[in-house]
Amino acid sequence: MVADREKRKGERVCTALPVALGGTMGVTRDVSASGVYFEMDTLLAVGSLVRFTVEVATPARKMILNCEGDVVRTEARDTGMGLAVRITDWVMRFA
Repeated sequence: MVADREKRKGERVCTALPVALGGTMGVTRDVSASGVYFEMDTLLAVGSLVRFTVEVATPARKMILNCEGDVVRTEARDTGMGLAVRITDWVMRFA
């Protein structure tokens, strides 16, 4: 039996960053240039279009990434839902 090939293309960084999707907050588990995996209490279907923000603290100020993407995988977790999202568009701003 041949092992499944890795479908992800970008290098991922394991990090816990605040995520806001609608009125729900969550936290990232890993992030890459093309996608993000985060956990929150929101149930979404694979294929759903989502708009969310990710906060990144820098030494100078807070960076906000306004992202749009497609849910490509969901997982039931002890702490809620795990969502893998392929990012299709993003805009960066500073707070």
